[in-house]
Amino acid sequence: MKKTIVIFIALLCSANVWAQSVDDGIKMYKYEKYQSAEKILTPLAAANPMANYYLGLCQLADGKINDAKSTFGKFPDDVANMSGMARVAFAENNATQAMQILQTVVSKARKKEWEPFKYAADAINYSDNGNYQQAIDWYKSALTKTDNADVHIGLGDAYQKMPGGGGEAMNNYEDVTAKDPKNSLVFSRIGALWYAAHAWNDALTNYNKAKEADASNPIPNRDLANVYFRVGKYEDALKNIKMYMDLSDNSCDDKIQYATILFLAKHYPEAITAANEVIAKCSPVKPAIYGILGFSQKETNDTINALKNASRYIQNQNPKKITSDDYLDFAWIFMQARQADSANFYFNKALQSDSAKDKSDIYRQIAEGFKTNKDYPKSAFWYNRIITDNPNASASDYAWTTIMYYYAKDYPNAAKNAEMWESKYPDPPSGTYWRGRVAAAVDNEAKEGTAIPFFDKWLGIVGPNHDKKNDLKTAYDYELLYYFNKDNKDKMKELEDKIIAIDPNDDLLKQIQDFEKKSEEHEKALKKAAQQKPRK
Repeated sequence: MKKTIVIFIALLCSANVWAQSVDDGIKMYKYEKYQSAEKILTPLAAANPMANYYLGLCQLADGKINDAKSTFGKFPDDVANMSGMARVAFAENNATQAMQILQTVVSKARKKEWEPFKYAADAINYSDNGNYQQAIDWYKSALTKTDNADVHIGLGDAYQKMPGGGGEAMNNYEDVTAKDPKNSLVFSRIGALWYAAHAWNDALTNYNKAKEADASNPIPNRDLANVYFRVGKYEDALKNIKMYMDLSDNSCDDKIQYATILFLAKHYPEAITAANEVIAKCSPVKPAIYGILGFSQKETNDTINALKNASRYIQNQNPKKITSDDYLDFAWIFMQARQADSANFYFNKALQSDSAKDKSDIYRQIAEGFKTNKDYPKSAFWYNRIITDNPNASASDYAWTTIMYYYAKDYPNAAKNAEMWESKYPDPPSGTYWRGRVAAAVDNEAKEGTAIPFFDKWLGIVGPNHDKKNDLKTAYDYELLYYFNKDNKDKMKELEDKIIAIDPNDDLLKQIQDFEKKSEEHEKALKKAAQQKPRK
């Protein structure tokens, strides 16, 4: 009897260790440490359907679709592994077959069983091109039978993919935190919601809670790195991504993430080194790394290699994963290469892929690109798009629109925008000054005096002690030339004194003074000649 009890206890302890190992593997999977999870789960998978299921999920996460199909196929009647086969079908772009499998999965649920609904919902939720509303319905069916935290998290994740679903997602996540304040994963999900809303402080708060809940979870460090980049704290971003690398598996995907943060934190030479390491050591090489490499080379002015590697990224990456910022960066490389037409094409691609209603920021980046290359007509066009789409654009946008039209010598549009600028933003009176500049450019010989009213108005506001001396001189020069043409000596003397106070060597001033001096000498010579002429 004693021997039987000893054997029973030994078997029980062995079972507990075995079960704990499966749980460890599942935890590694949830923490996206797929290589670690595979090491734990592989020796257990032959005898344990759950270990087998999570092993297959790890293989799918690493892009090993055929391996995953073989793994899931080892337990064809187990609902979890059946749902894994549906995930394979989704990965093979066969959504119809996937849904047929999942309908079979949910049909196997007995009266109190909730797991089939969760597995089926997960298969849709964490695959591409699925019916997320169906996933939500199945999660809700599971919740009628259980209050499981993973079901709430899955339901929250599904709601995040639905238009306007953020509120319901938060409700489900907070349901978990209320019962389990040490659930690291759910705080990461809440952080992601705030991140998507650009509420950076709230995102930081929750990612830090995720980190505190389980210091072994690498995901919060990665997410913190992304937020710190967004708020311009690049060194904090680097600190957290290095902590992430210490905790993660250092897989190829992890290395890509590391290179990405180096790029975003503006450590471009280091990003280039990290990207080249991925390309040398990882196979197959994911297109994303060529984007990091090419865009980093753009920042180091290695235009030839930037164009080569960024082109590989754009051509090979899934179009759905190419962001408007990617297209903008690619366009900028073409700007560096002085290929304006190609740049303009990708600037327009950036606009098409940008989902924001207010596209002012992207218009501005495009305009600045053409301004940098001194393509003033195109720059003016894009600055003007900001104003056209948003009449309440900033004074700076009106200013640059006017100035680019001015440099493009499109004076009618420059005058129109300067007038709008002056009307909307009279203080400071820069718009008035530029109305004078534009009018002076049209009346470039200062014969009509069309710029006089604008310059006089502006000078009356800023006064002779205005800090922008070149602007004062521009106005004084035009008025001096105008009154010179009108032979108004009093006005000329007044303006000459003002110009001398700013720049005694002003070119126009010297030309007029030289002309006046020669005129005086000529008049004196004529008078002298007249006095010496003999009388008859």
